[in-house]
Amino acid sequence: MTIRTTVRLPPELLRQAKRKASAEGRTLTSLIEDGLRQVVNAGPPTKRARRKLPRVSSATGGVMPGIDLDNSAALQEMDDLEYVARLR
Repeated sequence: MTIRTTVRLPPELLRQAKRKASAEGRTLTSLIEDGLRQVVNAGPPTKRARRKLPRVSSATGGVMPGIDLDNSAALQEMDDLEYVARLR
């Protein structure tokens, strides 16, 4: 016995599903049913093991002396001066 239900889908997803069902010569209901069966029978998603990455730096952080983060013009000027120095 089948039960009738309402499902709300994004319009583009519904259009794609209808096109796919039509191209395969089947009903939208059978397409949705097969998709739900795959999801339900797949079981829980597998969790990937998290890798612990080595530390890149031993620095403790903080702003270098003489740097004012509130003065963006000065920061840009320092960056420009550093860039020019690298070009030499």
